[in-house]
Amino acid sequence: MPNQDFADTEFELQIIHCHLNPSDFSHEAHLRLAWIQINKYGIDIALQNVQNLLINYVQYVGAHDKYNKTLTIAACHIVHHFIRKSKSKVFTDFIVEFPQLISGFKQLVEAHYSYDIFTSKKAKKHYHSPDLLPFDTATL
Repeated sequence: MPNQDFADTEFELQIIHCHLNPSDFSHEAHLRLAWIQINKYGIDIALQNVQNLLINYVQYVGAHDKYNKTLTIAACHIVHHFIRKSKSKVFTDFIVEFPQLISGFKQLVEAHYSYDIFTSKKAKKHYHSPDLLPFDTATL
């Protein structure tokens, strides 16, 4: 499993200081960042932190065109949903407990949106609320 060589704190610091190799910044890394932030700060603060960290990171590595605001926020809400159901205390167990976060993530997003937020230029720049199924906004 990529990025599991680092403890959560070290992984988070690698992103904060833009030291994580861009080739290691996978979908799973995005999920892990959301998982760490939600568990540390709760969903409301995590939403802002993850956005700020990702914007800083992609700008630093020269991949600012890869950032998608709607997808970032949606991913945090989806991770939060599964955290609320989870018995896992570590991210690796969390992903094993909910493999659909890796294998079926696109379908999870598509349950909330009637259009493709992955490629929408508008969704990349501005947050779009779900038009099919709202995110559960209950806090931990």
